[in-house]
Amino acid sequence: MANEIPVARRVTKVVKKKMPPVVVFLRSLPNWVYGVAGFAFVLPVLVFTIGNAFPKPAPKVTDPAPSKPAPKEAKPDILLGHYAYKEAPPSDLITIAIAGDGYELKLRRAAAQSFERMQRDASLQNVNLMVISAYRSKAEQEELFFTISKQRNQTPAERAKVSAPPGYSEHHTGYALDIGDGDNPSTNLSESFAQTVAYEWLRNNAPSYGFELSFPKGNSQGVMYEPWHWRFVGDEDSLKTFYKGRSVN
Repeated sequence: MANEIPVARRVTKVVKKKMPPVVVFLRSLPNWVYGVAGFAFVLPVLVFTIGNAFPKPAPKVTDPAPSKPAPKEAKPDILLGHYAYKEAPPSDLITIAIAGDGYELKLRRAAAQSFERMQRDASLQNVNLMVISAYRSKAEQEELFFTISKQRNQTPAERAKVSAPPGYSEHHTGYALDIGDGDNPSTNLSESFAQTVAYEWLRNNAPSYGFELSFPKGNSQGVMYEPWHWRFVGDEDSLKTFYKGRSVN
């Protein structure tokens, strides 16, 4: 009987399990393949570790391009204490008086209208404002400057104390005029005009009409005191004409 067979003689057949193809393939690979694969896995870690072990050089700072200096404002053109002025356009000039020889005395429209109003208001207070000179062209100023300086044996610097060189007269602008006292003409173009009723009225009232004295005593331009010479500064263009880029007296 089967149970009578000794235990030692019982034989059990061992069935080996079949391995997956992948495992069979991997086992068939030589050992050096595994070494290469392991090195490839470790290499990125090694590179990262070594790279962080040494400080990286600081990035180069590029100096910003030097800023260009702001353009310097052009200095005003000045000659013998007088500033250069452009001639007023003829189309903007209107007649405010006519001289005895028929010569028309003109100012720019804004200045003319303001002066005529000032002249009317002064007459209501029995003050007679008389126009002696107004707009002058460069050609007229040239004759006035050089001809008289020769007649009086004056140097250009001496002449410039009382009259501007051509191209440098406020009269070119059409904003300036010489005013006299119609009731006291002997004081015309003289410092004695400062003692007249007309000058006193101008000193107290002219600013209300946009006029100011061009060359007061001790003016920064070094021009002789001229109580008769007044200029209009009552609008934007006239103000820029006389003050832009210049210091105030």
